[in-house]
Amino acid sequence: QVQLVESGGGLVQPGGSLRLSCAASGSILGINVMGWYRQVPGKQRELVASITNGISTKYTDSMKGRFTISRDVAKNTVDLQMNSLKPEDTAVYYCNVKLMSDNIWTNYWGQGTQVTVSS
Repeated sequence: QVQLVESGGGLVQPGGSLRLSCAASGSILGINVMGWYRQVPGKQRELVASITNGISTKYTDSMKGRFTISRDVAKNTVDLQMNSLKPEDTAVYYCNVKLMSDNIWTNYWGQGTQVTVSS
């Protein structure tokens, strides 16, 4: 059994910062990719940022320079530091992890955490 637990969402003013965290636990033999996606009502879920093998990072263009993804390999956690937040960053943010459990590679999703950027 694998669980992803997210934390850190909330309400912030434009220009402010938030840090999201996601912890993976359970029967984990290895982790390939950890990332964050976001979704607003009526739109598809989109990639925010991902980190592969704890080294290679990828960001959607609109987040470059404002968001930073990092991973703690020992703790199986992935964080997303979000700075200079804009109202259009308002969304539900989901943690996504591609990991090996029971000798099978599988994508897991967190429950989602709401981020609201508003004055």
